[in-house]
Amino acid sequence: MRAQLPHTSAMTPKKLIALAAFSLLPMAASFAMAPPAHADDLADVVDMRILPGWRTDRGTQIAGVQITLAPGWKTYWRSPGEAGIPPQIALTSSQNITNAQFQWPVPQAFETAGMRTIGYVGSVTLPIEISLSDPDAPAHIAGDIEIGVCKDICIPVRLDFDAALPKDGPRDPLIAAALVDRPQTATEAGAGPVRCDIRPGRRGFSISAAIPLRARHGGPEVTVIESGIPGAHVSEAQTSRQGDVIYTQAEIFMPRDRQGSIDRSRLRFTVLSPDGAVDLHGCVGG
Repeated sequence: MRAQLPHTSAMTPKKLIALAAFSLLPMAASFAMAPPAHADDLADVVDMRILPGWRTDRGTQIAGVQITLAPGWKTYWRSPGEAGIPPQIALTSSQNITNAQFQWPVPQAFETAGMRTIGYVGSVTLPIEISLSDPDAPAHIAGDIEIGVCKDICIPVRLDFDAALPKDGPRDPLIAAALVDRPQTATEAGAGPVRCDIRPGRRGFSISAAIPLRARHGGPEVTVIESGIPGAHVSEAQTSRQGDVIYTQAEIFMPRDRQGSIDRSRLRFTVLSPDGAVDLHGCVGG
C-alpha cells in the first residue's frame, strides 16, 4: 500500500510518504536526469545509516538518518524547490513502530541553472521521533528512502535500511546536535502573525504575505511557502524586506482533481537566511 501525505514529515508502516509539498518536478533543462539508482551503484557519492538513538521519558525513540555526500554533491530538504527532488520513505517490515515524525535541520538555499533549490551539502542528520506500540520493548525499523543527489547531474537514489532500535541506547551527539539545529518557532523569533491575501488565479491561487520579523545580519533572506494541500505545487516565492516586515509572493497551483479554497491554517512559511531559519504556521487575512 502506498500513499502520499504531503506537508507532514511523519511516516507510518507500510505506507510511502512524500516528505515534501509536491511530487517530482521536471529538472532544469541543463541537467541530465538519470533513472533511479541503488546506493550500491553510488557508494562513492552517498552513504546513509540509521542512528538507533535513545528512548525518551515519553516512551518514544529518538533515532536519526545520517546522510553523507561526496564533496560537491547536495541533497534536498522536505520542500526542495522547483528543480529539486523531494525525499520519500517507505517502511516495509518495521516492528513495534506505530508512527514516526521527521525533524529537519536548517537547510541552505542554492541557485542552480537560474532556479532555487533548498537542501544540504556534506552531511546531514535527520532526527526521527518514533512512537512505539510497547515503550518497554525493543523496536526494529526497515525500509528504503529515496532522495535526490545532485552535482553536474541529478540522480534519484534508493537507500535501503534495516536497523534495531534498542530501548537502552545512549544519547547520540549527532542526533542531539541536529535537534538543536532547527528553525526557530515564531514565538522564539518574535515573529508574526503572518498576514496574507489569497486570490483565485487561472490555475489555482495567488498568495501575498507580510511576515513581521526583525531583520537579521546574515545577508539575503529566502521564503519558502508550503500549501498543506496534497498534490499542490507552490512556485518559487519572491521575497523582499521593508524594515521589520518581509513581503513574499507566490502562486499555488492546484491539482486537476481538486478545487476549492485555501485553508490559511495549513499554510507554512519558512524564512531562511545565513543566520538560520524561522518556521511560521498559518496566516490571517490581511
